[in-house]
Order: sequence, then C-alpha cells, then structure tokens
Amino acid sequence: MLGEAWRAMGANRLRTLLTMLGMVIGVGAVVLMMSIGEGAQYAIKQTISALGSNLFILRAGYTSTSGARSGSGSGNTLTVEDADAIAELPGVESAAPIHPGNAQIVYGPNNWNTSIIGTTPTYFDARSWTIASGSAFTASDVRSATRVALIGKTAAQNLFGDDNPVGKTIRIQQRPFVILGTLAGKGQSMDGRDQDDTIIIPLTTAQRQVFGTQFPGSVRMVMVKAATQEIMPTVEKSMIELLRQRHRLREGMENDFFLRNLTAMADSAAESTRIMSLLLGAIASVSLLVGGIGIMNIMLVSVTERTREIGIRMAIGARERDILTQFLLEAIIISVVGCFIGLLLGIGGALLVNQLTDTMVIISGSSVVVAFSVAATVGIFFGFYPARKAAQLDPIEALRYQ
Repeated sequence: MLGEAWRAMGANRLRTLLTMLGMVIGVGAVVLMMSIGEGAQYAIKQTISALGSNLFILRAGYTSTSGARSGSGSGNTLTVEDADAIAELPGVESAAPIHPGNAQIVYGPNNWNTSIIGTTPTYFDARSWTIASGSAFTASDVRSATRVALIGKTAAQNLFGDDNPVGKTIRIQQRPFVILGTLAGKGQSMDGRDQDDTIIIPLTTAQRQVFGTQFPGSVRMVMVKAATQEIMPTVEKSMIELLRQRHRLREGMENDFFLRNLTAMADSAAESTRIMSLLLGAIASVSLLVGGIGIMNIMLVSVTERTREIGIRMAIGARERDILTQFLLEAIIISVVGCFIGLLLGIGGALLVNQLTDTMVIISGSSVVVAFSVAATVGIFFGFYPARKAAQLDPIEALRYQ
C-alpha cells in the first residue's frame, strides 16, 4: 500500500513538490519564529537575573531653580539614615545607599572613562553580585573612607588587558585607589548599559574625595531588596509611608523621592516578549493552514484525474478501506516529508539569523516537536476528505469516467 502511494506521487513529481512546498514554508517559518522568540525570552531572563531579584530603586527628588526643575536624583532628599531606616522595615532584606557618577580612570599609560558607584557592602547582596577574584571592601573601609575599589570586567579589560588587576593601584580624580577584587560579569542592563563597565568604591570615599555632596550624608539613590516577590507591594507601601514621615511631608504634598519597582518592570518586559513570541508563532502558523489547504486541493484534483483507476481497482476487489488508506498515505507522506524539509530550513534559517545579526536564537526540542506535530496533523486533516471522497466513489460510475 505504501509502495503504491509512493509510485502514485512519483508519477507527478512536480505537482507533489509544489504541494509539499506550502508545508515546507509553514514549518520553516514556525521553527524560525519560535527560535527567535525563545531567544528573546532567554535574553530577557538573563537580564532580569543579572539585575538581581525583588529590587526597588529609590531616587532622590529634583531641584527647582527659578521655575526650572532638574531631573530625578538631583536633589538632596535621601540620606544614609533613610537607607538604614528602610533596612529595618519588615520584609526588607537589604538597603544600599548609592552615590554614583562618572570619572576618568588612569593606570600607567592607559585611561578609561567609566561609572563610579559609591556604596556600602550591602550593595553586593542587593544586586546578587559576586566577587570573581580578590575580596570586597568592608564596613570598616566605609567608616574610614578608604581608597579601595572593585572593578568590573569591561573596565578591567580596558585598563589592564589580560593582566590581573587585583592589588594594583589606579588613579581616580588624581587620587590613588588599590583594587581589592574583580566583579563577576553581569552583562547589559534592561536599558542597554554595560553593567560591567564600572568601579565600586566605599560610599564615604565617593562622598568626601571623589564627587562630594552639598549636604553631609546625602545620597542620590538607595537600592532596596525585598525578601520575597510576594511581599513587594507591602514593602513598597511601608517605604513610602516611612520616608514621608521622615521627610515631614504633610498630606497632600507630593513625594520628594521617586520609587521604582525594577522586578515589576522586568516581569512586564518578559511578559511582553512572551506575548510577542506567541504572536510570531501564530502568524507563522497561518502558512501551515495554507499548506494544508494546498494539500487538500491537489488531492481533490488527483482523485478526479484517477477516477477510472479507482474504478478498476474496486472492480478487481479493492475495498473502500484500501482506497481510503492509499490516498491518506499519500497525504501523510507529503506532510511528513514537507515537515522534515521545513525543519531543516527553519533550523538553518535560525542559525543564519544568529550569525548575520547576532540575534540570540534558541532552537528548542519543544518548538521542533510542536511544529512537526501541528504540520503533520494539518496535512492529515486536510488529506482525509479527498481520501474519503475517493473511497466512496461508485465503481460503475468510476469505470465510465473518461
């Protein structure tokens, strides 16, 4: 039966190939789109993981001069004491005051402009940032405003090349700093910034010796880590109430700080990417439907052309089931072979996209299985009607057909 189906398709090779083409394009498109979508989801998950979990960013308010308002973080409304008070709230795992800026870093004949983060040791816990080599500075270094630093991978590469920077001395604002350790790689942030292009120093050192402050103890932002994601709304409400009380803000007065839930923003981005991936897969699946309709049309034409052949087979003893099986096998072969070729093209296309555009693609087994299964099901579904029509032909009428 299988051999007869194969020979019948071989008699009209061009028609068979054209029928198969719709399935090839459909499966290839589904695999390619799903691979790009899963790659995008993976990239978002990596960004979220690098960012840290259950995070809030608390930024100082703005300043206003002659009616002109500066951006967030430019005011002096947050202090180290605010961060310490927040750290005592129920559900808060850590709170790290941050005083950031940019500066030119010099090491020997090399120099590099990078971001400088003045903070406390709690920052590494809040960001889930590990030390690749060496050690982190301590609370004692913060109290003493010690000139020590930790350096990110990008900054280290540009200043030291392949040399180990631990123990070496760099100059920030013409002041010597000893590098205690190197930071593990974090990659890009959600806004595209290189998180590894940074140097972290004690908070008091940044305030007193590098950037300075208009008011002692003031900081530009505080990074807060909640114990779990479930209690983040409660922690957010508690922080707002605490800061309004500490800053003596009466009812009706707007907050003199800005609070952002980074985890919610990251989750929103991940959900948007997931929905986009589903839409891409759904759009690509339309071509599978078109391919299935193509199989049905060609099979109906084939039934019409082979009516006399069907009549002869029935006359010499072929049963209705035999005719149904043969035509259904033809539809299955077209679907399965088309699916296989489409898989190869889809995988090849995904790898080509990765090479040419540096877009991350993930060819998962589930996307391959789903695309193959759906395509084969569509082909069989649309092939059943022509096969049933052929099986139900009247033998006498079929023999008379010219």
